[in-house]
Amino acid sequence: MKKLTLSFIATALLAHVVMADGDTSSIKEEGVKYIKMLGSALKKEVKSKMKEDPTGALAMGFCSTKAEEITEKVNNQLPHYADVRRTALKVRNPKNAPDATDTKVMEAYEKAIEEGKFTPKDIKMVEVGDTYRIYKPLVTKKLCITCHGANLSDDIKAVLKKVYPNDKATGFKEGDLRGVIVAEIKKD
Repeated sequence: MKKLTLSFIATALLAHVVMADGDTSSIKEEGVKYIKMLGSALKKEVKSKMKEDPTGALAMGFCSTKAEEITEKVNNQLPHYADVRRTALKVRNPKNAPDATDTKVMEAYEKAIEEGKFTPKDIKMVEVGDTYRIYKPLVTKKLCITCHGANLSDDIKAVLKKVYPNDKATGFKEGDLRGVIVAEIKKD
């Protein structure tokens, strides 16, 4: 037991030294892991609903009733010092509104897209107070256009009017920045 305790202490001290030297790659990797957990859970459900109903109405219903629930479920699986969420410059659900830091990061992504310097694998990490934020961009794909594009069906427009009367998340085309998934990890 003493050996195990000493091993744990040594590992913790080493991690502290690495962090003191400014190596945050392990934090970034941890954040990406949580981002993938949420992204995979949501994407799986949306794809399934779109397959069932290509009009997008079923997927829209899912998003309006279950996306927050899935986000909460994923967050409940994470360590107490971490959480994950979605946000965008043009939000559908006001609960997902960005703060100033989120906005700056997304504007940087949009600028990179405009300049042809963007890659969807560009993961950004910023420090905000006692928290590291890890950002993964969400790029609009063909599937997204059904509910987030410029030419929406009457069914989608009706659902939006009913469920999201203040929706701002339309008018996208393939390749646009749709938003980001953000993992937040508190510092020790």
